[in-house]
Amino acid sequence: MALIGVVALIVIGPEKLPRVARTVGTLLGKAQRYVNDVKAEVNRSMELDELRKMKDTVETAARDVEQSIHSGARDIENEFKDIGSSEVAALETPVSYPEYKHPRKNWRLKQGATPQWYKARNGVRTKALSGAARVARFRPHKIN
Repeated sequence: MALIGVVALIVIGPEKLPRVARTVGTLLGKAQRYVNDVKAEVNRSMELDELRKMKDTVETAARDVEQSIHSGARDIENEFKDIGSSEVAALETPVSYPEYKHPRKNWRLKQGATPQWYKARNGVRTKALSGAARVARFRPHKIN
């Protein structure tokens, strides 16, 4: 390095040497940035290739699973068809359902979902009070 520096000092001269050194430094910096960018781009392309390969393997595995599920479903469907056709031949009598019976409900009487015994035990109000009745009920009494 010292030999190169001495030769540059003799050839270029001491006045122009700092400017040339700055120019060479900036050019070397640009070259290093360019090399780093190229390396990063190559790494990105390699990672993309790896991701594509991984995507392809996952897609093929998913297709294999889907095909196995479809084939299993077809097998089960065929078994049910075979069982169903043999049972239909065996069962010639139609299935009878009981006749609809209306629940005995008095439509005039409103019934809540919560039973009365539960409301009475837990202190739930079952009757609504008017505003005046509520004020009269909870007003403190005067002692004479």
